[in-house]
Amino acid sequence: MKIKKILISQPKPELERSPYFEIAKNFGVEIHFRPFVQVEGIPAKEFRKHRVDILSYTAVIMTSKNAVDHFFRVCNEMRIIVPETMKYFCISETTAYYLQKYIQFRKRKIFFSNHSYADLVDIIRKKHKDDKYILPMSDAPNEEYTSLLDRDGIKYVKAPLYRAVYSDIKDINFGEYDMLVLFSSAGILSLYNSFPEYKQNETVIAAFGEQTAKAVTGAGLKLHVVAPQPNSPSMASAMDLYLRGEYVLSDNPFAEIVKAKTKKPAKPAAPKATAPKIEEKPIVAASKSAPAVAPAPKKAEPKPVAKKVVPVAAPKKAMPVAKKPEIKKPAPKKVAPAPKKKPEAKKPAVKKKAHAATKQKPVVKKSKPAPAKKKPAPNKAKKAGKGKK
Repeated sequence: MKIKKILISQPKPELERSPYFEIAKNFGVEIHFRPFVQVEGIPAKEFRKHRVDILSYTAVIMTSKNAVDHFFRVCNEMRIIVPETMKYFCISETTAYYLQKYIQFRKRKIFFSNHSYADLVDIIRKKHKDDKYILPMSDAPNEEYTSLLDRDGIKYVKAPLYRAVYSDIKDINFGEYDMLVLFSSAGILSLYNSFPEYKQNETVIAAFGEQTAKAVTGAGLKLHVVAPQPNSPSMASAMDLYLRGEYVLSDNPFAEIVKAKTKKPAKPAAPKATAPKIEEKPIVAASKSAPAVAPAPKKAEPKPVAKKVVPVAAPKKAMPVAKKPEIKKPAPKKVAPAPKKKPEAKKPAVKKKAHAATKQKPVVKKSKPAPAKKKPAPNKAKKAGKGKK
């Protein structure tokens, strides 16, 4: 059967790069979007009646984008500041990146699975079982989410933050569409709410999630496409394979993921079997040989003598390496006192010059009285004159 028109029970994506638009171009198919369910938030006054103290819990389990939006909406209405230490466990990578709308994305506190709630519970059970969890959900009970948490003994509390309201889809002519894509069990209930006598005929039905697939088969409808799977982690990739004619639906599509996990713990049993095989061989050899031969191999114990020679040679090579740095350390100490002696030699040199200058001064004074001896010469002339007279 060639598919020409597809109806997707979700609102039209806002991004232009949506994979559904690429499918429409590649296969020449018309894709229409119409949400079967509308989500309404529960006001904070009604949420307080459940007596859930958000700050007393350490982690949150996010099963959809609606859970993310309404969790932070209620926190704002109640004026609760979510601590930075809060951990977030998301059902898919897209839901994990959607948290960037409200918080900073950090790998240490954000964990996600591959569109499988069972995988997400396994991540919680292995490494984060001691945390206390909040499970944002609709007011309708969901046994798939709660039963797995109860089975593993995980501490959690239900937080009804929103409710699903059936949309009015009575104006849709389902006979025009060759393929119908559903994303929740509430979408099937909304379908039968508007069309109680709905008949599938030749319409191809695709379901996302294990709970949605069970709701489709429980309503007596035939299921053709299921996601997520190992080769198709998203609904868009599963639709692409189906339109190419390469999709194969198994009897139990979700059992393959579970089998891959159960085979992993069987590996540690292998090393236990190898240890006893080595120990049994020497025991058998000792029993067959005579008791006199048994003490002979004890002489092979001088082997440790070779071990003593090896450590003796090792420290001898290490000793000269340790002495070299000791010679370099005292070298800077001898250079330091050298500049102290030079300024002391210059100071007394100045004092000696000063004494030399003082000694020369009295020499000049002695030369001055020399002309005084010449003065008595005229006295002798006077005496000579007196004689002449």
